[in-house]
Amino acid sequence: MNTKSTKQEPITISPAFQLPIILIILSFMLLFLNIGYWPTIVSGSFSFFLLLQTFTLRIKITNEAFVVLQLGKEIRTFPFKNWISWKLFFPIIPVIFYFREKSSPHLLPILFNPEQLKNELFKKVESLEIKSS
Repeated sequence: MNTKSTKQEPITISPAFQLPIILIILSFMLLFLNIGYWPTIVSGSFSFFLLLQTFTLRIKITNEAFVVLQLGKEIRTFPFKNWISWKLFFPIIPVIFYFREKSSPHLLPILFNPEQLKNELFKKVESLEIKSS
């Protein structure tokens, strides 16, 4: 773990609406493939769910933990001391954030600013990033 970080105020990562909006557009484009309405309904519903999550979820980075908030209420805390590794997949258009704790791996859709997240994680746990080959 990175020990060079000093005490700082918690940082809340700002939301990013790109992923759900792109998925909504792609969902409606399924209508032109002549494969029926169900694929559009299913993928569109999932896309709108992600859009709703973008409005309600926030990520807060403290000196000790990665905290998930929903409507301002803390719903889950992931202490950095339990982290083994992390990575932002597809760096050109980041869509998935992966991190592994001692107990389990986690995959999160990128519903928040990927650059801000990456910068804050570099400050806290840079040494745990999985480097791309």
